[in-house]
Amino acid sequence: MSVVKLTLPDGSVREVPKGTTGQEIARQIGPGLARAALAIRVDGQIRDLSRPIEEDAPIAILTDRDEAALEVLRHSAAHVLATAVRQLYPQAGIGFGPPIEDGFYYDFDVPRPFTPEDLEQIEGVMREVAAKDYPFLRAEVDRAEANRRFADDPLKLERISELKDDETITVYEDGPFTDLCRGPHIPSTGRLKHFKLLSGAGAYWRGDEKRQMLQRIYGTAWFKKEDLEGHLHRLEESRKRDHRRVGRELDLFLFHPFSPGGVFWTDRGTTMINTINQYLQELQRDDYREVKTPLLYNKALWEISGHWGKYRENMFLVLDNETGEHDMSLKPMNCPSHYLMYNAKKHSYRDLPLRFTTYDVLHRNEISGALSGLTRVRQFQQDDCHIFLMQSQIAEEVQRLTDFILAYYKTFGLTATLKFATRPEVRVGDDALWDRAEGALKAALEATGMPYQLKPGDGAFYGPKIDFDVADSIGRTWQLGTIQLDYNNPERFDMKYVGEDNTEHRPVVIHRAVSGSFERFMAILIEHFAGAFPLWLAPEQVRVLPISDAQADAARLVTSRLRDAGIRAHLSAGHETLNYRIRDGEVHKVPYMLVVGQREIDTDSVALRVRGAGNKQEVMSVSEFLAKALHEIKTRALVP
Repeated sequence: MSVVKLTLPDGSVREVPKGTTGQEIARQIGPGLARAALAIRVDGQIRDLSRPIEEDAPIAILTDRDEAALEVLRHSAAHVLATAVRQLYPQAGIGFGPPIEDGFYYDFDVPRPFTPEDLEQIEGVMREVAAKDYPFLRAEVDRAEANRRFADDPLKLERISELKDDETITVYEDGPFTDLCRGPHIPSTGRLKHFKLLSGAGAYWRGDEKRQMLQRIYGTAWFKKEDLEGHLHRLEESRKRDHRRVGRELDLFLFHPFSPGGVFWTDRGTTMINTINQYLQELQRDDYREVKTPLLYNKALWEISGHWGKYRENMFLVLDNETGEHDMSLKPMNCPSHYLMYNAKKHSYRDLPLRFTTYDVLHRNEISGALSGLTRVRQFQQDDCHIFLMQSQIAEEVQRLTDFILAYYKTFGLTATLKFATRPEVRVGDDALWDRAEGALKAALEATGMPYQLKPGDGAFYGPKIDFDVADSIGRTWQLGTIQLDYNNPERFDMKYVGEDNTEHRPVVIHRAVSGSFERFMAILIEHFAGAFPLWLAPEQVRVLPISDAQADAARLVTSRLRDAGIRAHLSAGHETLNYRIRDGEVHKVPYMLVVGQREIDTDSVALRVRGAGNKQEVMSVSEFLAKALHEIKTRALVP
């Protein structure tokens, strides 16, 4: 009898008969592990526990303590969802059902969108399927058998037709339902206990807007009840904080169908954008060169950069009246224009690092179905920076940029997780160059003392990168900043500098973004603060409220004193009652409201109401409040 040698995580080796399953190995190790086992990792590949092992390999039994097992659970939840839909809608076409971050989805070809009542019914059937504890049974079939099994489902038949002749075709059964699927799955439906269907949405088949519209159901699944409840709480908080609703309530921005994907910033929203810009300009005043470049370029520029061939469908093309061709384009990114500025002058090694930064408007032709509030638009601004430097300066510059980015996020109360992305399979430059780049980037990253995750093969094609994933106040993560090393474009654009040896050398380019697009960053800030911005950032910092018309002139003088000191103060006088005006200030989340009555006039004071403190008031002199407010603004304090 032939045997295979399986190496366990502790380094021990087990010799077992060839064809032994993961479940059998778990039983050999112990009954507790057998009960907890969900899947097995064999030579880096996650498989079903019931699948025979045919080769020598390192293995690890996965339980609910392993992050990878959660993806298996969610994939299985998607399968159970499809089982329930097919029971309720026997004619439904079955699309794809992958696990995604925090959950899963499945696409169905049905005559109408799913209603909330439909989702409730489907979820009920899912619970019935889970309670019956059907085993997930994997089978390998040939193409003819696969076509026979899915003869009534054109979506599956299309997928089968695309499989290569040497590809293994697998199907999974969970009792009443069979699906075309690669797996893996948990041992049985009964292991799925804590899940919830969340919403329905339209989705084009295969993501192609020219294909039919399917109906997608989103759900989430967790191993523990408290994890599910925590996730649902975060989702509810997300809905309350939705920047589209909060931004409208606070009168920060609006959209109009005459400019799809374009943001109209109100005076209040523009104030916030300008405040963030001014902060960045202050941080970059000494050693960055702020530049502005044209929005419109001939295709020749994009041919040099490679965008015309690979990115043109995402660019807004403009007809050239002289040629009659669409050979002009609005710029979708700033990089090539900065390269032109660099090449416009001769540079010495003494000039480097040379840092160009800009806040120019960019345009990208996103499909209409992908547009979403401020997070996906067609016109946007970036705090874009390109740094031209020598190879020997990379480590020091990356350290400097990392410190800069982390300190910037800290100002907003945001924390960041760093990810180090290394060379992809398709790349430019030789291995020696990549070795130097990755070594310098990794050394600078480790010098920060920050923990980081490795993302092998996820670097840009021209160099490795550090990505900054930012966590907001309710624990959601957003990919924001990036530091990228670029050896490709200095070659394409023939960039040069004169070295200390008086000969020409090729510089390296670092691409740096902190906020990313201001539009998306504003969406994150609105939801992070739930619209209750710190004083320095708030579009309206102070609202002054006379108790009655008798105090209006005195309140106007207080407002003027605040404005003269540089505070964004507004007078709220009128025929409405004081309680109505206070309530309006609360709705607009004004950080401070100053009530002025006769007592305050007599003592040159104000009654201070702090946002979120209820009806509590504190009387202080106008001078004392001014000092307090100006200190908070100067230090960019997050809380009073």
